[in-house]
Amino acid sequence: MRRIALIYDVFDAYPWQEGDPPDADAEYEPEETVETLEAAVRHLGREPVRIGTAFDLRERLQEGLQVEAAINIAEGARSRNREAYAPILLEMAGIPCLGSDALTLSLTLDKAWTKDIVAAAGIPTPPHRVFAGPGAVDPADLPDFPLFVKPRSEGTSKGITPESRVDDADALRRAVARITDTYDQDALAEGFVEGGGEFTVAVVGHDPPEALPALQRAVETSTGIGLHALEHRGAPTADEAWDYALGGTLTDDLEATLQRHALRAFDTLDCRDFARADFRVDADGQPWFLEINPLPTFAPDDTFAILAELQGRDYIPYLAEVFENGLQRLGLQ
Repeated sequence: MRRIALIYDVFDAYPWQEGDPPDADAEYEPEETVETLEAAVRHLGREPVRIGTAFDLRERLQEGLQVEAAINIAEGARSRNREAYAPILLEMAGIPCLGSDALTLSLTLDKAWTKDIVAAAGIPTPPHRVFAGPGAVDPADLPDFPLFVKPRSEGTSKGITPESRVDDADALRRAVARITDTYDQDALAEGFVEGGGEFTVAVVGHDPPEALPALQRAVETSTGIGLHALEHRGAPTADEAWDYALGGTLTDDLEATLQRHALRAFDTLDCRDFARADFRVDADGQPWFLEINPLPTFAPDDTFAILAELQGRDYIPYLAEVFENGLQRLGLQ
């Protein structure tokens, strides 16, 4: 039985309701990503089985789904445990799954806990505070301004606008109120790192994992915020014309440091098979860990596709190798 289930959320996967955030579906995938996953699985000589969301998976398991393994990139919805839905169902059904398990996915979705654990492992992380509402902001107990404010448990830049960068306590309270009111969760405020650019490092494989070449991201020139964060799906500024620059230089030494930190974060958080770690670099060239995403997109125009292009590789065989390494970890040759 050489069938691999594909668990994913596409943009129209959930019936959104009045009052949901404007970027509620920003983490989900276009149809092209699912087609890419199918092509990579076929390249491995296996049959892809489209499942859909974790809720679709639950129904298919009740119907007696029979597969060799699963590839899960489903984000879920409306819960800080949402990324754990699919891997828990698969674990209960005894179906091996590529990628990180439920505990790692739940932990890494919580940006505050992730920062605490990564900092304890010796990876430089901006100082941060968590606020349940604007009334919790104590000007006497804050990191130095400027600060950057975002939801505690979201991904794909959800909740980020130009007003996410704040320079005083009043602006911080307004930003915290917007996050807690819109996303019904704590707001996280961290020191805003600027001067040396923004970078992302993908990590793949196991025993040992491999840090791939660092990719530099453009930053918007007036705010210093990563351009991708301002242009994400559903953002009120997604369609605006921004001025941007790279904001720093990727040297060999910096890349080596970024890769070393990415590998340590991957290992510390017990990630498996694939993940992507994000960093900012200050004016002195010091990199600072922001977050890690063990459910990265495999869209044909995003990080992994760019890395394949930089290596002169066709994307489908390249992605198939990433999945093949995961199957080897699971003992499925």
